[in-house]
Amino acid sequence: MSHALSSVQGTRLDPWFDHYADRALGMKQSETRSLFAVANRPEVVSLAGGMPFIQGLPLDFLADMTAKLIRERGAAVLQYGGGQGEEELREMIVEVMKPEGINAHPDDIMITTGSQQALDNICKIFINPGDVIVAEAPSYVGALGVFRSYQANVVHVPIDENGLIPESLEETLNQLEAEGRPVKFLYTVPNFHNPGGVCMSDERRPQVVEICRRHHVLVLEDNPYGMLGFDGETMTCLQSLDPETVLYLGSFSKTFAPGYRVGWTLAPHAVIQRLTLANEAAVLSPTKMGQLSISEYLRTYDWMAQIGEYRSMYRERRDAMLAALDTYMPQCSWNVPNGGFYTWVKLPDGLDAKAMLPRATRNLVAYVSGTAFYADNQGEDHMRLSFCYPTPENITEGIRRLSEVVKAEAELVDMFGVQNRFHATQGGVHSDAAPNVTSL
Repeated sequence: MSHALSSVQGTRLDPWFDHYADRALGMKQSETRSLFAVANRPEVVSLAGGMPFIQGLPLDFLADMTAKLIRERGAAVLQYGGGQGEEELREMIVEVMKPEGINAHPDDIMITTGSQQALDNICKIFINPGDVIVAEAPSYVGALGVFRSYQANVVHVPIDENGLIPESLEETLNQLEAEGRPVKFLYTVPNFHNPGGVCMSDERRPQVVEICRRHHVLVLEDNPYGMLGFDGETMTCLQSLDPETVLYLGSFSKTFAPGYRVGWTLAPHAVIQRLTLANEAAVLSPTKMGQLSISEYLRTYDWMAQIGEYRSMYRERRDAMLAALDTYMPQCSWNVPNGGFYTWVKLPDGLDAKAMLPRATRNLVAYVSGTAFYADNQGEDHMRLSFCYPTPENITEGIRRLSEVVKAEAELVDMFGVQNRFHATQGGVHSDAAPNVTSL
């Protein structure tokens, strides 16, 4: 559809269409959010959302803790706070990061409304329209949405079973420099990748940091899953290898609870000062209730034991998913994640995950098409399956239902030589289709 036609139609539906900024016209709902209405129906087994299993938390303890917090500190808890966040929480975050090799100072930490706002703040202070961001292929859909909203050009670098490939990163940066297109930063999820489920190897971590240092490219290390390794070990963070080159994003959403909406950024102090100004412009101050609740939880509860329980629970669910894939979908291939929430599944040749999704939702199972995780029309032959939220029994049933859909779609391909793409606009799921460069 031409812009002129869309403008005419837009003014018919929205009288303020012509008033929007250019960046607003490029914003669109993510494919994961588009699935929520369907995936949240009780009869649907959702293998789509990356939601932690909140029922595993000590809910009675949290209820009593919150009541006590309000009774004893209500006047402070319910008041405005500072734009950088509460010092008592920043001091505790220093301790939270130590197992991952990070030695930080509270003054170099800023609290955000989840790490999603940290992504937005960083783009706000670093990205001009047309700037280049290098990101893994595939990459976290929420980050791609932020990059798109700031009109950045995303250039993908492939990953494999050992994470981001340093040689491909070097080649990409050299090519962009030759084209006169400087790169503002590299975006990476090195630990239990979303959606790939892989970890960057110990060997590659210093290589990636050294390449970026040499090319004067910031590294944006997004690490919501780093403490959810199933063997209980944590990986050395990129930030610990070069605190001046790497900006680190953390979050309590996966290791505690997303409803508090508390994340943080660790960065050189000059960067933190600018990020604090961006934070104050956006929200005045982050949620004080959420910050002090988490401070109280970290202070009074054995939170590391709780993370240990999460690890065991998610390992059991990962095992259920892998066993079900082995049983019902041997025609597909997938990685074996050692932590986190996700398995990255490659479909048989000729199948399109996005075109197949409406049929899957009619068969009462949901997933996320691989197309959601690329900025440049890739990923149609992959899908992300989440094992974090459903019970092992529901995971098995969901994979069984999904196998019926894969079998039916494969029969269509065998019969007609191409998948029936009519399905791609049915069932309430529709967005731009998108190939895959990863060998996962």
